[in-house]
Amino acid sequence: MSTTSSPEIAELAAFAGLPGYRMTSAEDVTAVRAILADAGLFDESIRIAYLGLLDPPRDPGAVDRKFRAFLHDVSSGAARDVVVSVTHRELVSEVELDTSVTGELPVIEEEFEVVEEILAQDERWLKALADRKLEVSKVRVAPLSAGVFEYPEEKGRRILRGLAFVQESPGDSAWAHPVDGLVAYVDVVGKTVDQVLDFGPVPVPEEHGNFTDPGLTGPMRTTQKPIHITQPDGPSFTVQDGNHVEWEKWSLDIGFDVREGVVLHNVAFDDGTRRRSILKRASIAEMVVPYGDPSPVRSWQNYFDTGEYLVGQYANSLELGCDCLGEITYLSPVVSDAFGRPREIRNGICMHEEDWSILAKHSDLWSGVNYTRRNRRLVISFFTTIGNYDYGFYWYLYLDGTIEFEAKATGVVFTSALPEKGYPYASELAPGLGAPFHQHLFSARLDFAIDGLSNRVEEEDAVRVPMGEGNERGNAFARRRTVLRRESEAVRESDMAAGRAWIISNPESLNRLGDPVGYKLHGQGHPMLLADPESSIARRAAFATKDLWVTRYDENERYPSGDFVNQHCGGAGLPSYIARDRDIDGQDIVVWHTFGLTHFPRPEDWPIMPVDTVGFKLRPEGFFDRSPVLDVPASKPAEGGHCHMETQK
Repeated sequence: MSTTSSPEIAELAAFAGLPGYRMTSAEDVTAVRAILADAGLFDESIRIAYLGLLDPPRDPGAVDRKFRAFLHDVSSGAARDVVVSVTHRELVSEVELDTSVTGELPVIEEEFEVVEEILAQDERWLKALADRKLEVSKVRVAPLSAGVFEYPEEKGRRILRGLAFVQESPGDSAWAHPVDGLVAYVDVVGKTVDQVLDFGPVPVPEEHGNFTDPGLTGPMRTTQKPIHITQPDGPSFTVQDGNHVEWEKWSLDIGFDVREGVVLHNVAFDDGTRRRSILKRASIAEMVVPYGDPSPVRSWQNYFDTGEYLVGQYANSLELGCDCLGEITYLSPVVSDAFGRPREIRNGICMHEEDWSILAKHSDLWSGVNYTRRNRRLVISFFTTIGNYDYGFYWYLYLDGTIEFEAKATGVVFTSALPEKGYPYASELAPGLGAPFHQHLFSARLDFAIDGLSNRVEEEDAVRVPMGEGNERGNAFARRRTVLRRESEAVRESDMAAGRAWIISNPESLNRLGDPVGYKLHGQGHPMLLADPESSIARRAAFATKDLWVTRYDENERYPSGDFVNQHCGGAGLPSYIARDRDIDGQDIVVWHTFGLTHFPRPEDWPIMPVDTVGFKLRPEGFFDRSPVLDVPASKPAEGGHCHMETQK
């Protein structure tokens, strides 16, 4: 869908001073590969572990499309971090990395198969399988990021750890048959097996988990009547220049990054004659899945699905009627494969609008006015598959200026064989089949621009007022707002008992009541990282130990766990960013919000897990002078019905 923007909208965009953001194209990817080859940095042994378009500078100036690439040499393990300008067709910078210090580049797809192939020829591994009477041809090995533990010989080497599962037939779900008591450590560059740790056979669970098998599903339900969602006149939004979206006073540019997935740029709302900026950029910049089973086979299990595996590159191609329902508009982002070739993710981003129940309603006894308005929201989403889990990333924009994010977790839980009934660190899902307790922790990077770049953050708590003078009946309660003035003060925890929230405002932009305009961040207050503060994962995923961090904007500070997460020992990212303890009061700031699920798997999560959700909301807090939805029209009544009167008596 494409339309030409009206003169009024063009005038608003110019007024807001928002530079456009154009998604990566196939021509961009091809140009980057050519520039790297011309610079002698790309040959048959080089793989692109990451390629992404850098954000435009704060001061737009001349257009210069720069791309950052992580280059991995599969023959030597050498790693480079380079920046190229497609606009000027030149190499901008090149850094050769010492991976023993920086950490390794993200895991690349061809390494998945390498682990199983190498182990299939290792005598120790073959003996362990033989001792369990398992055929090597039926054993699948999950290639898992290694983390950083007490193995100094792994420093500076690309290591993956492997856990085994039995697949009885090509269509069998191997997750139902974990091989416990066995783990292998593989060097994927040297193609050697460092260790095979065998703690003795554990019975392999026998019951299958084939969730489409008629013997398991039983007869399909026949009670569901069709649901048809139609918009005869098409959707209310328009898409311009491929990725610029206008909908119900909202405007934004949709981007896509192979690491972060969907990214929202230049989010703004039309308020009268002004296009008012809210966010320069919003993304989910990291996701970590720490497991809580301390057994020697599993105590290292902690996966950074964003930083180590890159959620964007495994985005699904979505299907109408299956993944998305209604009047759907798709975007098909382009990414680079490991060989520098453009790859289109067909229908990778889904956009549609949904009816969302009641927006506002009142039946007034005195005036006789009966008023009802229906709400709707714009949905921007993608789905990705990382190993056994599938994740949906959903951004919602509402008529009243609210922004919401929701993560949907589904797929197949990571399984284990239960060593004993009542094992304290895993749930029993089926006879002899366990699933370790774990968390899914996300970091939202919210680059605010509330009416410009002079922003601040205040923490708001509900306060109980003691009974006494001035509160004789004890009914009073108040609120307390505290300005977070420096980065060191802005590392905060949730307090649901106090209804804690955080207000991002612009002290230089006042509403008609003389108060700073702002937005309020409402978290869900779920547990943060439950691992011990001295653990390896707490050092590596420090962002996940707190609900909120605030930093002064720096274009080089992109990720909450640092640039190179794979096998990094920790301390990178937010801890290093806030070490400068910069002033954040009335400055150009970035808010980082941690949220997530703590998953104690249930029998109902097996053999496939129904969606579980978690997220946060950003709601206007004095951003508007009055309700921004007074101009929303009444809905047309259904055939044979009537709407309430809206006139005075």
